[in-house]
Amino acid sequence: MKNVRIWFKKDNECRYISHLDLNRIMLRALHKSRIPIWFTEGYNIHPYATFPLPLSLGFRGEKECMDIRLIEDYDFDKIKTDLNACLPDGIRIYDVTEPVMKAKEITYATFTIRITTQDVMPDILYEICNELLNKDEILVEKKTKKKGIREIDIKQYLNKFKLERNIGGVILYVTLPAGSVTNINPSLIQKAIERYYGTDVHFDVTKTDMFDKNLKSFE
Repeated sequence: MKNVRIWFKKDNECRYISHLDLNRIMLRALHKSRIPIWFTEGYNIHPYATFPLPLSLGFRGEKECMDIRLIEDYDFDKIKTDLNACLPDGIRIYDVTEPVMKAKEITYATFTIRITTQDVMPDILYEICNELLNKDEILVEKKTKKKGIREIDIKQYLNKFKLERNIGGVILYVTLPAGSVTNINPSLIQKAIERYYGTDVHFDVTKTDMFDKNLKSFE
């Protein structure tokens, strides 16, 4: 068997597809394309496919990936062509490689966030975001599986960011903890803006890359 990592982009209407539905779409495409994928053994037999860092609903993804196993050699370019022929336009395979890193090595992710609002002018929105991001403490409620809803300080995780003015709004480039140990969703920044300033804002989020603990790009 050969382990294979399939790289894809998720955009347009497909960003509103849940992770569960994305999994179904990918498995259906694998079945339809007749790629020789390995099936798990046991009582509930199903195609083996895992996603190292699933994308949140509504987010765009420039560098998403899915891991599969092949039971025989198969041309990587043909995998890309065959799968794209079976997928909706908003999901495009752009590369197929052998995995280099393990999913558990993912520690950070980078995001490009376009922030807009109808409540204030873009220059005021920039000042609001800039003031928030430079606070000594940014408290926001976060839902966790083990402890339920609890208040955390997200300022400690905002060590790498860049804020830019943009026509109609603001663009935030930020690196956040991601993965199995600590995961800070960009939506927490949105919640913080609304909590501290009483301003409803819209976040258009694109996840651009993933990194290990040494900030080496996931591959």
